[in-house]
Amino acid sequence: MNNKNVGVIGLGAMGLGIARTLLRSGFNVHAYDVRSAVIEQFSEEGGVACTSPAHIAAECDLIISVVVNAEQTDTVLFGETGAVVGLRPGSVVIGCATVAPTYAVELGQKLAALGLLYLDAPISGGAAKAAAGEMTMMTSGPAEAYAKADDVLAAMAATVYRLGDTHGLGSKVKIINQLLAGVHIAAAAEALALGLREGVDAAALYEVITHSAGNSWMFENRVPHILNADYTPLSAVDIFVKDLGLVLDTARASKFPLPLSATAHQMFMQASSAGFGREDDSAVIKIFPGIELPATQTESA
Repeated sequence: MNNKNVGVIGLGAMGLGIARTLLRSGFNVHAYDVRSAVIEQFSEEGGVACTSPAHIAAECDLIISVVVNAEQTDTVLFGETGAVVGLRPGSVVIGCATVAPTYAVELGQKLAALGLLYLDAPISGGAAKAAAGEMTMMTSGPAEAYAKADDVLAAMAATVYRLGDTHGLGSKVKIINQLLAGVHIAAAAEALALGLREGVDAAALYEVITHSAGNSWMFENRVPHILNADYTPLSAVDIFVKDLGLVLDTARASKFPLPLSATAHQMFMQASSAGFGREDDSAVIKIFPGIELPATQTESA
């Protein structure tokens, strides 16, 4: 049994799974989220409910930030009730948000100036793997931070890639992963949309493609959301508006062309502008004209 105090800030689809995994591994998990209901639920499961990031920092020497973006990361660390004010020198901050590599470098420098250690540690695998402790983590940072966080990282993830001691390397690899993920989702939507337009049975198409060379993990994982007309956002359209935007911003800085990424980004932008931004990222298929999508139970009733 591990009695180490660990803080988790952000109990969304990934953060809640991480917090539960650490709790099962014997850590004393202190958690905070802006939604009081999810905090109360986690408290009933054995976690420690905290009223703010600063409250977590007063209790823990290692905190994991599992928020959406750089802006939210700044808020939970440096905001009015941010964690930084309460963290003791030598404490470790593990940042799991997908952010620009330049931001990760700057954040590492800001925390180091305060005597704090930072691991640039974006995550991949989805809510199910987070809940099972089977995520992939793309990490970079100083050896001292790893030494203090090794047991936590081992509990959180099945695979922890250590990409170097320089902040930003983890984030660079993550946005390349997001490049592929976004392009694959967009391509899966385009392929299914063509099949629907041509009158192919959607379930049969899914069966054939998932057993053929054209398959991808994203096709296999996301197309069932469309077939079931379930656009509950496990990962939303707007996530890829943000993440592919980071990809393009990074490439633009060195004038590097990314034609497929740019096209996929425009597809997600179009879906978001049409009002689907908070729906599951598979809702990008809704931008295609002249196709009949599977109806929800409500629509078909």
